[in-house]
Amino acid sequence: MAAQETSPAEPLLPGKDEQWSPQDDDKEAQLLPARISGTSFWRSCLNLSNVISGIGMLSVSYALSQGGWLSLALFVLVGAICYYTGKLIDRCMRADDSVRSYPDIGQLAFGPHGRRAIGVIMYIELYLVAVSFLILEGDNLDKLFPGASFDLAGCRVQGKQLFVLVAAAVILPTTWLKDLSVLAYVSAVGLVASVALTASLAWAAIAAEHGFHARKASTVLNVKGLPTSLSLYFVCFSGHGVFPTVYSSMKKNKDFPKVLLISSVLCSLNYALTAILGYLLYGDDVQAQVTLNLPTGKMYTKVAILTTLINPLAKYALVIQPIAEAIEAKLPIAERGLTRVLISTAVLASTVVVASTVPFFGYLMSFTGSSLNVIVAVLFPCLSYLQIYMPRSGVHRFEVVAIIGILVIGVCVAVVGTYTSVHQIIGTF
Repeated sequence: MAAQETSPAEPLLPGKDEQWSPQDDDKEAQLLPARISGTSFWRSCLNLSNVISGIGMLSVSYALSQGGWLSLALFVLVGAICYYTGKLIDRCMRADDSVRSYPDIGQLAFGPHGRRAIGVIMYIELYLVAVSFLILEGDNLDKLFPGASFDLAGCRVQGKQLFVLVAAAVILPTTWLKDLSVLAYVSAVGLVASVALTASLAWAAIAAEHGFHARKASTVLNVKGLPTSLSLYFVCFSGHGVFPTVYSSMKKNKDFPKVLLISSVLCSLNYALTAILGYLLYGDDVQAQVTLNLPTGKMYTKVAILTTLINPLAKYALVIQPIAEAIEAKLPIAERGLTRVLISTAVLASTVVVASTVPFFGYLMSFTGSSLNVIVAVLFPCLSYLQIYMPRSGVHRFEVVAIIGILVIGVCVAVVGTYTSVHQIIGTF
């Protein structure tokens, strides 16, 4: 029997309040924005689009080069799967009005153990994504300003490490913002930067002496590269751990499916165009960050790198917000404003340390996409949806079959992709 639709103002699963409410044992719900005075529809679109369209912009051309032209079919498949699992998250959120975060869904579906498990996995995934932002900033700024150095407390800081610190200093004030309606303006800047990166690649193709290199981009299918390709495609559509935060911040969270659809379609089109442009330009020689292929000194290279740098700056605060809120919820401190600033600063400082010591951006992205992101974006939403709805209102047989198929794909990508990325990381030492 198909799941029954109810009014968004009512819990989809009646009687759940008698079993569990996160307000009884957790302050987490108090930390999220109120729904009544929340974020508008279009600001929510900006926030969610900024979550989806981010760091994957740089690696999507590399992903295409690893799998070949036919891997674009996998790109479409991954996009469709992640959109569908996003809708499953929406349904899980609507199952009970007390559910306000991703770990709350774990509690509703699997009890305290589910809450802890998904919380740990989600926070590690978001943390690694935040680290990758800083690695990205350091690598590209070092390309833009080679040889820069600075003396700090008697120590010479230079290259990537210097620019990781500079990026962290710029990002820091945005991490203190809690209101997602304010962050929407930051998200708008990030989206403009994503589009500008694609435009810069088109500019590079027009300005290049030989234009596109069809011979260099002639790989139709590379089976050995498919695990890496798939993993990086999942990175493109990552961000499911932040979906509940965006959902809970909305004035009318019943509109979340529309917000998800608009954001997914726009980001997918931009991703696909960037992938094709980058692969046509540099073929199999495209690097894990396509901006590193652009010739030094060219105006379009500077535009591409500068716009690339803006995207992580605009997205970092959204990514670490669930982490900061989870830590804040566990601290019995009355002065929440100061606590928020201290926690966000501490999280940022720790990511600076990690980013300064991790050199392999592409492999880190592949590992994050194949292991943690697949769990957060694919496996957990499917399993939670089945666990919540099948015993209560039932799930249509066709949907059960589709979900099982998605779970099989997710498990295969997680196992093969994780093995491949770990093997590549070990090979760098």
